[in-house]
Amino acid sequence: MAAVELKSIVKRYGAATALAGIDLEARDGELTVIVGPSGCGKSTALKLIAGLEDPDAGEILIGGAPVGHLGPARRNIAMVFQAYALYPHMTVFDNMAFPLRMARQERAAIAARVREVAAILRLEALLERKPAALSGGQQQRVAMGRAMVRDPAVYLFDEPLSNLDAQLRAEMREEIVALQRRLGATMLFVTHDQVEAMTLADRIVMLNAGAVEQCGGPQELYDRPDNRFVAGFLGAPRMNFIDAELLEAQSGALRLALPGGQVASLPVALGGPRPAGQPIVVGIRPEHLRLEADAPGIRLPARVLRVEHLGAQRLAQLDSAAGPLQLLSASELDLAENETLEVVLPAERCHLFDAEGRALRD
Repeated sequence: MAAVELKSIVKRYGAATALAGIDLEARDGELTVIVGPSGCGKSTALKLIAGLEDPDAGEILIGGAPVGHLGPARRNIAMVFQAYALYPHMTVFDNMAFPLRMARQERAAIAARVREVAAILRLEALLERKPAALSGGQQQRVAMGRAMVRDPAVYLFDEPLSNLDAQLRAEMREEIVALQRRLGATMLFVTHDQVEAMTLADRIVMLNAGAVEQCGGPQELYDRPDNRFVAGFLGAPRMNFIDAELLEAQSGALRLALPGGQVASLPVALGGPRPAGQPIVVGIRPEHLRLEADAPGIRLPARVLRVEHLGAQRLAQLDSAAGPLQLLSASELDLAENETLEVVLPAERCHLFDAEGRALRD
C-alpha cells in the first residue's frame, strides 16, 4: 500500500476556487475520511488524486512519488463511486472480472482472483446474478469487489453509501472498516455525514470552503475542536452556542456577560490577559448539560419547549435565559413540556471561541 499526500493544491473552476492551497495526508494503511458540507471541495480532492482532473497548482504524491504526470490508469488506485456504475447486462462475476480482462490477464488467473475477492465480500452465491437481482448493499459490495480485484495501492470512496437506507449504511460502514483492517489498505473516504466520518475514520480531514479546518483522530476533533465550524459540524445533536461578552480575564478565571443580563464566572485560563469587551462564544454539547451539579459552571434558568424520545435518550429543546439550548439526557430523566428548571453548563465541558471562531484555550 502507499501513503497519499497533497501539497499546496489549488483547483479553480473559472472564477470559483474549489481548493485553496490545501495540504492533506492519508497515511499508509489508514482509513482517512474527508468530511465537510456540500461544495467544500472534498470530491474535487478525490478526483485530483485519481487523476480525473488536474490541479492548477501544487503536487500530488502516492507512495512518496509525484503522480501529476501519470494518467488515472497508471496511478494504481481504485475508485468506488456513489453510483454503483455496474454493467446491467453483465453478471456479478463479469462485472468484477472486467478490469482484469481489460488488463489482458489470463482467464484462469481472472477466475481465481474474482472468486477470492467474492469470498471476502460474501458474494460467492451471487456471482451468476445480474445487478437488477441484487439489493443496494449487494450492488455496493460488487462495486467494491471490482475495485479490489486489481489489488490497488490506494482505495478512493466517493460517498459510496449515500444511496442506501439507514440500516444498510450502518452495516456497510462495519464491512468497510473490517475490510480495511483485513487488507491493511490505504483508503480515502469522502462523506458529508459526520456520523459516518466519526465511525469510520482513523483520521478525519475536515474541509470547509476549499480549506482544511482541522486534521486528527475522530475523538480529538470531537473533544478539542480548533474552531467553531469543527465544533458545530461534528456531533449529533450539534453543539450549543451562547454569545457572550468578556468582562474580566485574570488569575485563571473569566467573568462573562450573557444574554439577558446574567453574569457568569468560569475557572478557565486562556494563557494570558485579554481586554474586556471582546465577544466570546461559549459552546457546550447537549450531552454535557446537567440539571444537577455542584461543579463550577454557568447556571441558567430554562423552560422545556419540546421533548423528543430517542429510545435510550431524550432530546429536550429548551428556552433559556441565554437563548435556545438542546439537552440530551438518559430516557429515565422525566421532563415535561413547559416545565421550568435550572440547567448547568459545567466549566470543564465548556468550549470558548473568539469572534472569528477560533478556539480559546491554553
